[in-house]
Amino acid sequence: MLKNYLKIAVRNLWKHKVFSLINILGLSVGMAAGFLIFLYVNFELTYDRFHSKADRIYRMVTDVQTPSETIKADITTWTYAPFAKQEFPEIEAYARTGGGSFLVRKGDIKFQENNTLFADSSLFRIFDFKLRKGNPATALKEQLSVVFTEKAAKKYFGDSDPIGQTLLLSSEGLPATVTGVMENIPENSQIKADMFISMSTLTQRFNKNLDSEWGNFGASSYLLLKPGVNPAQLEKKFPAFLERHVGKLMAEMKMHYTILLEPFADVHLLSDRASDDKGSMNNVYVFSVVALFILLIACINFVNLTTARSAERAREVGVRKVVGAPRTLLARQFIMESVLICLLAFIVSVILVALFIPAFNTLSGKIISTGIAAEWPFVGGMFMAAILIGVLAGSYPAIVLSSFEPVVVLKGRFTISVRGILLRKGLVTLQFGISIALIIATIVVFTQMNFMRNRDLGFSKDQMLVIDTQGDAAQKAFKESLNGIAGIKSTTVSSSVPGGGNSSAYSNIQNHAGDMQAANLDLYFVDYNYLSQYNLKLAAGRSFSRDFGTDSTQAMIINEATARLFGYSKPEEAIGRKFNQWGREGTIIGVIKDFHYRSLQENIKPLTMRMDANRGELVSVKIDGGDLKNTIAAIEDKWKEIMPVRPFDYYFMDEFFDRQYRSEERFESLFLNFAILAIFISCLGLLGLASYSTMQRTKEIGVRKVMGASVGSIVGLLSADFLKLVMIAFLIASPIAYYGMYKWLQHFAYRTDIHWWIFAAAAVLSTLIAFATVSFQSIRAALMNPVKSLRSE
Repeated sequence: MLKNYLKIAVRNLWKHKVFSLINILGLSVGMAAGFLIFLYVNFELTYDRFHSKADRIYRMVTDVQTPSETIKADITTWTYAPFAKQEFPEIEAYARTGGGSFLVRKGDIKFQENNTLFADSSLFRIFDFKLRKGNPATALKEQLSVVFTEKAAKKYFGDSDPIGQTLLLSSEGLPATVTGVMENIPENSQIKADMFISMSTLTQRFNKNLDSEWGNFGASSYLLLKPGVNPAQLEKKFPAFLERHVGKLMAEMKMHYTILLEPFADVHLLSDRASDDKGSMNNVYVFSVVALFILLIACINFVNLTTARSAERAREVGVRKVVGAPRTLLARQFIMESVLICLLAFIVSVILVALFIPAFNTLSGKIISTGIAAEWPFVGGMFMAAILIGVLAGSYPAIVLSSFEPVVVLKGRFTISVRGILLRKGLVTLQFGISIALIIATIVVFTQMNFMRNRDLGFSKDQMLVIDTQGDAAQKAFKESLNGIAGIKSTTVSSSVPGGGNSSAYSNIQNHAGDMQAANLDLYFVDYNYLSQYNLKLAAGRSFSRDFGTDSTQAMIINEATARLFGYSKPEEAIGRKFNQWGREGTIIGVIKDFHYRSLQENIKPLTMRMDANRGELVSVKIDGGDLKNTIAAIEDKWKEIMPVRPFDYYFMDEFFDRQYRSEERFESLFLNFAILAIFISCLGLLGLASYSTMQRTKEIGVRKVMGASVGSIVGLLSADFLKLVMIAFLIASPIAYYGMYKWLQHFAYRTDIHWWIFAAAAVLSTLIAFATVSFQSIRAALMNPVKSLRSE
């Protein structure tokens, strides 16, 4: 019986090659797109879940409440975790990490390892980072112990065994011993580093008081709770813990700390605290919906094309019923055909996924998958999904086809039911409604990204080259050596550049009432040229000047956001007001206009600037761009001459700042590509229906041509019904798309408006796409010789 089903199914598919191809192509593209999106969603949802103890690991975070604001920090002081472990038996272990950047040398090999973390020796006890070589219990115990990933170790040691070998760290040439080599860290991990250095190196060599400084924030702290411990109950004990250890300090500084615990596996998607590798649950939802839409459109195509051809198979059904075939047998036969189509589509989709995984990784900016060979469990799931789609999508056509009455169809009085026509029109409207919603969403995403790319940031970033000297002692000499190079307009030294992060300092500034008000403020250390080179505009007061000897010790410049924070309605009102910051006292000499020194996803925050070139590690070089290659070569020659021990590395300010929007740009690219796929699948279905409709009306077209109808009138006649459905779909989809994109835009601090022309463009574009799809068949039919058309009947 099964063999007979397959034989009939194959014959039927071969007999109607065009419709079969459209069905298989639509389904395979839909399944491939759905599979790729599923890989992305699974990648995001499984962030950090590869750790076997993930359900017991919690990240400690801190809310810092000052008289001016509440800071939601993703870090703690270096003291919280070790002291909490001592006092609370609920904690099984703790581990802290802290970022660093080290010059690493081995003979002539030298790299600036920016992706470096200090880590406690318990790191490998809490997290499942597997060591290929070394003892996980002792690898990070002693000072100047280093653990490399396999990839990083290969840079220095090639294929030789690194364990026990010595490297030199920093410009001081501190001898460090390699104590471990670990597997490369999975892409979907918050904790990422190429090199781990023992925490004792930081707390016992570089900063010996760090383990007792209760006000020094900077540690990412993780707790492993004992089985069965309720984290909410443990949180309730932290206020008394803080009061014992830091109550006096909080009272003196007029601030209050609150320690909270975040489930480690939820941090990437659900934490409300900023971080470099923060994901977006909103994007996960969006792509999940897009995947469902694409699969739904593909299934709609299948149902539409199958039921549309029901009249052709009516006589076949009648004959089978006359010779005794029961309705259930016929239904099984048609479901078998449906499943066969889906299995063929599955095979094609697996090939498409295998081909497009590398491109998908590039689009997403992450190694979502190493290849189809690594995804066999998901391939098996897709196989089962193909069968399920085949059964579900084929059930309705099977029921319709198997219900035909043999007496009616064999007498030739069979007609397509009004209900069936309405169903197909409803499904076409639904799939084009989805496509139109995606078109509107795509245009909104594009306009938002364009808005972010072209917004006036309030500073100049063009032709600005930035070099990180890592605070080398020869930095001043290097900067001065650049002044004579042709093509260089100016240079400046600072601790930060826009988009590059910054220090923050607990500050007391005189407010509008004359009182000293405390706040934690962002801080840039700069030199005399910084404001002019970055073209920062003054709103009031003056810039730093060599004409005023106290500017280097007693002067501060703030931005407008800081002035507003302290109650000044006009920038000039802040001039001359007192400040106390990190032990430095003085007065405010200037207020600069607000500029976007962080991403446009965030509101402009209060910023302070102080003169101290010795604390700056970044040399910004303004170049004219006329002979860029030779100018950079000349800068590199000076670097090698003055700081030969360090590798020369630089970046351009505009490219560096724009990296902040990479995740949004990747979202834009992925969304655009999947929206195009959804529209393509919709057009395939529309093409199939238009082809079938045209074929059904071949005799009518021939009669109309004989009677003098023009090609244009025939094309209009055949296209009108479908275009009406597209317009109905537009009217339904527009308000839904508006609401969805309005919600999406709320995640941006600075956002574009949803303009009326977006909907007009979507209406025109969807109409043109539908008309082009339908008219392809309509024009062919209209140009056909009417004699042949009439003979075909």
